[in-house]
Amino acid sequence: MALDDIRNERIKKLETLEKSGIDAYPAKIAAHRSIGEIVKKFLALARGKKKVVIVGRIMAKREHGGSTFCDLKDASGKIQLFFKEDVLGDAYRLFSDTADIGDFLEVEGKAFKTKRGEDTIEVASWRMLAKSLLPLPEKWHGLQDVEERFRKRYLDLLMNDEVRERFIFRSKITTALRGIIEKEGFQEFETPILQPLAGGALARPFKTHHNALDTELFLRIAPELYLKRLLVGGFEKAYELGRIFRNEGIDATHNPEFSELELYAAYWDEDDMMKFVERMMLGLLKAVFKKSEVSYQGQTIKMKAPFVRVTFRNLLKKYALVADYDHETRDSLALTARRLGLDVGAHEGKGKIADEIYKKICRSKIIEPTFVVEHPLDISPLAKAKDGAKDTARRFQLILGGMELMNGFAELNDPQDQRARFEEQMKMRPPSEAGRASPTVVGGGDEEAHPFDENFVEALEYGMPPAAGLGIGIDRLVMLLTDTKNVREVILFPTLRPLRK
Repeated sequence: MALDDIRNERIKKLETLEKSGIDAYPAKIAAHRSIGEIVKKFLALARGKKKVVIVGRIMAKREHGGSTFCDLKDASGKIQLFFKEDVLGDAYRLFSDTADIGDFLEVEGKAFKTKRGEDTIEVASWRMLAKSLLPLPEKWHGLQDVEERFRKRYLDLLMNDEVRERFIFRSKITTALRGIIEKEGFQEFETPILQPLAGGALARPFKTHHNALDTELFLRIAPELYLKRLLVGGFEKAYELGRIFRNEGIDATHNPEFSELELYAAYWDEDDMMKFVERMMLGLLKAVFKKSEVSYQGQTIKMKAPFVRVTFRNLLKKYALVADYDHETRDSLALTARRLGLDVGAHEGKGKIADEIYKKICRSKIIEPTFVVEHPLDISPLAKAKDGAKDTARRFQLILGGMELMNGFAELNDPQDQRARFEEQMKMRPPSEAGRASPTVVGGGDEEAHPFDENFVEALEYGMPPAAGLGIGIDRLVMLLTDTKNVREVILFPTLRPLRK
């Protein structure tokens, strides 16, 4: 039967209920027990022969002459219902004529065991709580259009227990993370999502316009610059877990809207932060797995502190045959990148080209927990420079299973140095923006270069303590801990291309 025909039939059933004086979408629900509780205490309830009230959705319906068996499901479990015509009379016939798989019911009845030993509720009365007008899918796992699962995630959660469990597990991960972080003395704060400048990372933002203020605003690409303002304001350990937006491509590990946890600790450096990351990861695995290893894509990854540390330059040398990064020129590195199949924009500097080579060639080779350290300073405009190496940042990334999970560094708190870094970044921005900052500056066309944030520099001039910061990609962390290959499987409602009729 066509979907429209099924819908029309169900609307007729809805009309039958209404003609019988029944509200098919009531607001008030009777006091009831969860199905999970009923199942857990079933034998005692069956012996006591007391009536119980439960609510849930019909997931299966089997008619046998003057009786009907149904499976009723709520968030805690599933149980069988038994409807008998000689017990319910007209109420049975109304149920038989109007109830469908997908409907929500409230039922009252007694617990008993069938001849097959199945836990069952013999229904004494029933009430419609929500009449469904469209049928639930029968073969959800066999969908050829995988995106349909993401477009109709509500059905995916309903029909696929594995998916449902994955998102329950995601909730447990974030809860455990918050507990570990707060035990270390961090406090959670909220910073603006709409920002006058998109700062705190090298990324292309989404733009919008606020009519009342007649001003351009951006969806945040990071909460970093606002959390650092909290350090200036006297908070010494601050964090935020929230949504981030970057106007970038979509692939197995990228979604334009994603979840990130950022934290900042005054009087720490990058070494302190790496030690904290080790404690946090081991504590997280203990909290959710009760062990110190995780299985990902057929490999067992063991967590043991201290994690391996390897420099960015040594990875380029080992895997990309960039023998001596410091002696490479921007053009020689661009030639290497093109030979490796990478497109190189005229505006891209040496550090960014090296980073693209690293991402394509090196990162996937790192499976065990590894800190990649000492990144180029020109792609780290908010990090302190390494002592004695002014082109190297005091920065690290945690790589696991070939994915970047975390990024951290010793935070730049010298306002004059920060001003100079912003000026260098503006030279890479599109010409119109670069000229706006200084009429003599010709921009390079890089929309991901960091904008000049005068207000942030002013905040630094009031004094920010030495500090270290960390960003954690929650979606990728969940991918790792749930052994999931595509980020869209761990985001409830991922960004998709609109359907065109």
